[in-house]
This record gives sequence, structure tokens and C-alpha cells, in this order.
Amino acid sequence: SASFETVSMDFIFALPGQTFDDLRRDVDAAFEHGANHVAIYPFIDFPLAASGAPPMPRMSKKEKRALLDAITEHCERKGRVRTSIWTFSSDPKANYSSMTRENFLGFGCSATTLLKDRFTINTFSVDAYCDRIASGRLPASLTLRFTRPQRMVYWLFWAAYGMEVDAKAFERFFGESLEQAFGLELKLAKLLGFIKERKRGVYSMTRKGVFHYHCFERFYTLAYIDKMWGIMRKEAFPKRIAL
Repeated sequence: SASFETVSMDFIFALPGQTFDDLRRDVDAAFEHGANHVAIYPFIDFPLAASGAPPMPRMSKKEKRALLDAITEHCERKGRVRTSIWTFSSDPKANYSSMTRENFLGFGCSATTLLKDRFTINTFSVDAYCDRIASGRLPASLTLRFTRPQRMVYWLFWAAYGMEVDAKAFERFFGESLEQAFGLELKLAKLLGFIKERKRGVYSMTRKGVFHYHCFERFYTLAYIDKMWGIMRKEAFPKRIAL
């Protein structure tokens, strides 16, 4: 009733013991109660978030794939559009994502900023953040200065999150053709069934590719994000993090 363009709700799939019916009921309830955009994120058991609860049996890779495919088919039967790896919308115009943008600014504790040549994350400490702002300094805690190949890979990773990679957009941003930079990788991805060329120069993720993206995201999260967050929770401005 407040005329928001997008009302988004987040859910986690592949929780220990979760069934398709559990997830289906939650997703359907979200849409029935006014959400027009639902995100379904894979469960990642962060070591830094230890709760003290006894460990639960993890869902197998095969079970995760079956659950993700089942909820995807259910949403498609209901006429919901897949707008990214993790999201479904009842209205194609309902979209919410910062990470798929080529550049963005982040404000507040732990917020991130992406520029053409660097990625910056603000301190996790509220006190340190306020002190920096009060003294007229930026609250950036860590900065990754991209090499050109690193920036290309980062761009591709988040473009794939949006379900397709547009070669023209890549060339506009980098001044180099996608096929020239990643021709071999594109051929391998097509051979393995991860992507298909929907039209010339536009590569779309297949359902198989989507699932393997989930698997890679979990690896990336535990190898990089988890380690970085664990350190930054203890140090407001670490001098260096070796990954």
C-alpha cells in the first residue's frame, strides 16, 4: 500500500533436515502476503558464526541439487520469473541487487564499495567508524586493488549471478572483447553444459550451471569472506590479510 517497487524476502535453502514442502510453503506464503521478489540463498555453515548448538547432518550435494531444481520448477509453474541465481519475482520489474552493478558506493559499518580499480570494505567497529567520520576520514578498513584480470573475473562472477553475461557490456567496460579475454573458458563452460549462447554474444546460465555457481559460491565464501570477516570482527583496521 506504500507503493514500494520491490518488496523482497530472503530464505535459506539446504538447511539440515529441510524438505521441499518446508521451503515451498515459506516461499508461497511470502508471495501471498505481498512480496513480489523472493531470494533463496544456499545454507553456508560459517565457522565464525558458531552457535554452540550440536552439529546437524549436512544435506548432500545430490539432495541440494534436487531441492534447488524442485523449488525452481515450482516457482516457474506459478509464473514467477527467475531474475538471478537466487531470486524469483512475480513481477519481472521487481528486482533488487547491488552486487550485480558495475560500480556502487557503500555507507555504514561493514559496507562495501566497488570502483573500477578497487574494492573497499568499511570497518566492522561502530566506535571506530564513528571516530573516523567525526575526524573527516574515510572509514575504509581494507582495500583490494584489482589487477586487470582480477577485475574481469570479479565482473564475470557477478554478471553470472544475474543469469547471463553480455559480451557487449563486458567490452564497453573493459575495452576488450569477452571472447578475446576468456574464449577458452567460454568454450569449456558450453561443453560442460554450464552456459548456452542464447543469442550472439549473450551467454545464459543453464540449470546445471546455476547449481555449480552455488557450489562455487560456498567455496568462495568459506575461503575468502569467512576468513576476512573473522579477522575484521576482532580488528577495526587490520594492516593486511593474506588469503
